[in-house]
Amino acid sequence: MTAEADPAMAAAADDSPAADYHAPTGLAQDSPAKASALAWITANADQVTRLNSEIWENSELSLREWNSSLAEAAFLEKAGFRVEFGTAGFPTAFTATFTSGSGGPVLGFSGEYDALPGLSQNKGVGHHDPREYIHDPFAPSYGPGHGCGHSALGTAAAAAAAAVAQAAKKHKLPVTVKFFGSTAEETLIGKTYTVSKGVYDGLDAFLDWHPSTANATGWGSTTAMTAVTFTFLGVAGHGGTPLGNKSALDAAVMMATMSEFLREENLAPSGRLHWVINNGGDIPNVTPEIAEISYYVREGSPARVQVLLDKVIAVSEAAAKASQTSVRHRITSACWNQLPSKSFAELLHENMRQIGPPQFTDEAHKLAKDLQASLGLPQKGMHDTIGDLTPPNPAFLGGGSTDVADISWNVPTVSMGAALAPIGTKMHTWSTAACAAAAPGQAAVLAAARYLAATAVDLVTQPDRLKEIKAEFKERTRGVQWKTALPDGYEPPMYEPPEWFLKKTGQKWPPKNITWPPQRIVSQEKFSSLGPDLAPQK
Repeated sequence: MTAEADPAMAAAADDSPAADYHAPTGLAQDSPAKASALAWITANADQVTRLNSEIWENSELSLREWNSSLAEAAFLEKAGFRVEFGTAGFPTAFTATFTSGSGGPVLGFSGEYDALPGLSQNKGVGHHDPREYIHDPFAPSYGPGHGCGHSALGTAAAAAAAAVAQAAKKHKLPVTVKFFGSTAEETLIGKTYTVSKGVYDGLDAFLDWHPSTANATGWGSTTAMTAVTFTFLGVAGHGGTPLGNKSALDAAVMMATMSEFLREENLAPSGRLHWVINNGGDIPNVTPEIAEISYYVREGSPARVQVLLDKVIAVSEAAAKASQTSVRHRITSACWNQLPSKSFAELLHENMRQIGPPQFTDEAHKLAKDLQASLGLPQKGMHDTIGDLTPPNPAFLGGGSTDVADISWNVPTVSMGAALAPIGTKMHTWSTAACAAAAPGQAAVLAAARYLAATAVDLVTQPDRLKEIKAEFKERTRGVQWKTALPDGYEPPMYEPPEWFLKKTGQKWPPKNITWPPQRIVSQEKFSSLGPDLAPQK
């Protein structure tokens, strides 16, 4: 590590030459407890896949996962966990705890259950066929869907946590299993805030997975990210008499255009910059008085994100000046790059190899090939092998972000992917939603649960494995002090829950950590001056 190296990126880097690396063996060991955990998943496979289907059917958006969170919590309560809703003030976040004996390790599992807007798709259909089509003669759209597979993500993690708990109970193993039902992963809000409030303190290890197009784990990093929304305020007026009006939409469009010019000279290969206009007006003959444009600003570390974010903010100010509007911005979420764990990944990988790939049926492969044909991709079906364990690319080239990253700087964390979507496709698509609770997704759910449960049991039955993982974590974090990337005074966005949900979960509204109702954003701008009146023509 040189003096100039970014500390967060350096801590997450690895200099192992790929050609010289061979994944170690002998880490994952058979045990009666592991056999019991895996047997529990097999015996309860129907219950597990039903939970995935139920959450898929709900397809609830971030911060509003009312039914999905209840379903996942009920599953864990039935498995003997104590459930508390309202983690860090989020209505649909909960913490489920199971304790066996005393003095054992405290293991955490990550559960998510939010869907994405606009990705509705009928289950098991190999072409684009939205399950919910929203008819509007001026703006047709699609309903939400599990285009990132979080119905499966939360289900598999809950099944793994329950399997470990049952095995610990049967074999009298000392362990505390904690499952964190997390809201709003798709907006990277749920965990970034709860970590800053100490929710994950006291864990010895944290196990995470995500649906993917392959079955693999590793010790690469992710991009740090800040999500920011810019609100432009102008003056409304009739589109037929536009002189003096101030269009907030003009400002948003100018900002979008100008920010594209950052790409050539200000965006490194490790960076990403993407945006969407959330609110651009309603009808052409009313000049939009308020417009909002949201950005995800990604880079290799929080420090590098900040440099790029400052440039985006400068663009917003230039757009406001040029359009004679005013602008304000609010950060909705911010996370670090993920701190990997090589020793943890090696243990997980060996368990994946021993258990084997998901057991995809002919039906799963057929759906995958139908989707690939529909998308113009080679018809290769599902990924049905376990990927080799290889060192990360020494040159970090960016990619996705996760709010699990903030957890990884506070507790040793491992992540892996199990194939839920066809080879060559992408997450955040309707094609993933087609698979999530159909044959491919149900096979992935059971496989992911087994990988996580087997690895967690090894941490309990092999204390030296956990000791090694914690030693690596201590070494990687030496000289790096994690501090939340959220701004001072940050209040997370929330929606008011329905009364029935508050009653069922024993919560009161509003929580103490937010201002409710939120401050209104109302334009106080004045019409634009055109200068002195022209003299009348004679």
